[in-house]
Amino acid sequence: MSQENVERLYRAYDAFNRRDLDAYLALIDPEVELTPRIMELEGGSYYRGHDGVREWWRTLFAVFPDFSTEIVEVRDLGESLIVAVRVRGHGVEGGAPIEEVWWQTIKVRDGKATWWRNFGSEAEALEAAGLAE
Repeated sequence: MSQENVERLYRAYDAFNRRDLDAYLALIDPEVELTPRIMELEGGSYYRGHDGVREWWRTLFAVFPDFSTEIVEVRDLGESLIVAVRVRGHGVEGGAPIEEVWWQTIKVRDGKATWWRNFGSEAEALEAAGLAE
């Protein structure tokens, strides 16, 4: 099952970069908890479920219409994935660029992401997965 989770992750990122929300949601649990990087920085809450993912999607692409991702590294931990992802884009207001590597912990059940959180460091992502670096 582990390799299947990695393959699904790549399909999710491909759907994201193609702006295919339906294909993206097909790989996400209907009750997912998603915490984007900006919420992590601001200490905010998370988006819940497919409606929350739709809201996040609209908000993100309204601010960064050319936002894209590239998987740099994936560690398969069975029921969790640790992912390093390079993000790129330009803000709609003034064109300010963003290019960073974010770390993610994604918990998976029955082939779908149930919990997805972005972090600024590998250590934070590992801690969220219950591992110490």
